[in-house]
Amino acid sequence: MAKKRAETIEENRAKLVAAARKAFAKKGYAAASMDELTAEAGLTRGALYHNFGDKRGLFAAVVNQIDSEMAARAKEVAASEPDEWRALLAEGIAYIEMALDPEVQRIVLLDGPAVLGDPSKWPSQDNCLQVTRQAVERLIASETMKPLDAEAAARLISGASLNAALWVAASDDPNVVLTKALEAFRAMASGVLVRHD
Repeated sequence: MAKKRAETIEENRAKLVAAARKAFAKKGYAAASMDELTAEAGLTRGALYHNFGDKRGLFAAVVNQIDSEMAARAKEVAASEPDEWRALLAEGIAYIEMALDPEVQRIVLLDGPAVLGDPSKWPSQDNCLQVTRQAVERLIASETMKPLDAEAAARLISGASLNAALWVAASDDPNVVLTKALEAFRAMASGVLVRHD
C-alpha cells in the first residue's frame, strides 16, 4: 500500500510538472493560472501545494527539469568531440545555442532569474559547475590548460556560457546576438589554453 501511495505521489508530481511546463512556456510565469494548470493535470490546488508548496516551488521544479535536460543535451554534443578541451568548449557553446529554444528562453532564461534569483545558485547550475570543475582539473593536470585555480576557471567558463545564454534570450535579435556571443565565448575560453588551436 505504501508503494502505491508513493507511486501516486510521483505520478501527481509528474502531471503537475508537465502541465506547468506547458503553461509557463505558453503564458509565462506571471500569467500562468494555477487553477487552469491543476485542471489540465486533473488535480486540485491542494495537490499542487502538497507537492510543491506554492506556484514558485512548482516553477522551480520545472526550471530544474529543463535545466537538467539542457545539461544532458550539452553533454551529448560534447561526447562527439575528439578531446576533452573541445568537449568542454562544445558543451558551453551548446548551452548558449539553447537560448534560441522558445521554451528554454521563456522559462529558464527570462522568467527563471526573475522568479528564482541568480541562476548560478540554482541546484542544477551547481551540478554543472562541479562537472566543469572536474574537467578543468583534468585539463590542467594534462597541461592542456594553464595552471590556474580550477574552481575559478570553472566558474568563469560556466558563468560566461550562462551569461551569454541570458544575453541571447533577452535580446531583441537573438540570432545576431548568438553569433557575437559564440565568437566572444570561444575567444575568451581559449585564453586558458597552454597552446591555442
